[in-house]
Amino acid sequence: VESIEDDLQVLGLTGVEDKLQEGVKAGLETLRNAGVRVWMLTGDKVETATCIARSSHLVERGQPLFSFEAQTRDEAVEQLQRLQRRRGASLIIDGAALQLCLDHFPEEFAETAKQAPSVVACRCAPTQKAAVVSLLRRVGNERTCAIGDGGNDVAMIQAADVGVGIVGKEGKQASLAADFSILQFSYVVRLLLWHGRNAYSRTATIAQFVVHRGLIISIIQAVFSAVFFFAPVAVYSGWLVVGYSTVYTMLPVFSLVLDQDVSSDIAFTYPELYKELRKGRRLNTKTFLTWTFKSIYQGAAIMLLAAWFFDDSFINVIGITFTALILTELLMVALQVTSWHWTMVAAQALSLIIYMSSFWLLPDYFDIDFVMSGDFWWKTMIITLISCLPVTAGKFIKRRCSPPSYEKLAE
Repeated sequence: VESIEDDLQVLGLTGVEDKLQEGVKAGLETLRNAGVRVWMLTGDKVETATCIARSSHLVERGQPLFSFEAQTRDEAVEQLQRLQRRRGASLIIDGAALQLCLDHFPEEFAETAKQAPSVVACRCAPTQKAAVVSLLRRVGNERTCAIGDGGNDVAMIQAADVGVGIVGKEGKQASLAADFSILQFSYVVRLLLWHGRNAYSRTATIAQFVVHRGLIISIIQAVFSAVFFFAPVAVYSGWLVVGYSTVYTMLPVFSLVLDQDVSSDIAFTYPELYKELRKGRRLNTKTFLTWTFKSIYQGAAIMLLAAWFFDDSFINVIGITFTALILTELLMVALQVTSWHWTMVAAQALSLIIYMSSFWLLPDYFDIDFVMSGDFWWKTMIITLISCLPVTAGKFIKRRCSPPSYEKLAE
């Protein structure tokens, strides 16, 4: 180089500034605190990628680096064994060594690389980026989110569980191929820690309420048939079943999409709360069985108590049990709400008004004289309280003895 550049006259210099967007350093630190492992897959050379990883704090200051370099399979095996002994070191690997690992021992490489605090893969082709994402999804059943801003990131974005495209100077190919499109990287923090949190918790709650709403009425029908000598008679029919699935209970249940367990300020101040969501405790086999037990208990309690209060009129049994069923469902939704929104209150009130107007609109199902009597209301209230109090008391005791982390912070 010195012999070539000898005795030259410089006429001009040009350069392209490639700087980080605002908020990248803080965003990566927040994601790390939230338990999200960040891998950087880039086409840059090793020196450039290492410099970017340092400047963006993807690799913390003073953190050791392990440079994975291999040209043959045996060298790759040796380097992988060395990496397994270097706990706490960030991994730097180039495209050639990465391809050797993907071809010969992908599972072992993925399991070992996941133990590193961060991974930087350099000189990656678009197909290699997609292969790494697919490998992580396959090994350990990991949930992946691929973020890119160029056309060479499209394959990676489409291979991930969630693809995020950044609209940048390289065009809109990535944003058009992604599930979500953002303007800069720092918005990923809000997308995951706030919108992602709300989407998961709300979906879990509504899914369990839909199961509860359908199962409790089925239990009432089963208990009714057992009590009355397995008579082939539907306890509810016609407009009652239609109304129960729609106008009587739909609005309160779906108003839970506005519920928030914590405020956005708390979610960003304490990103560690995101770790609890990643454990899947909001919606799993245990929670499903819990809501199934609640449905069985409440359905059986409503029907058995109504049979006990039976006063020689089948239409009165329908009126008492169905009213107790509607009140139970509305009360369970109200007890599930963490932060009230005016739409939730309106949904509860509107559903109750529509149901009570059915006393006059559906005279074939309700004896209006009996419904307007005190006998009807005290029986209905007792049944509703007995069906709701035990499950509510159990939930309250559990919350008092072992409150979740987000509830402690909210206080």
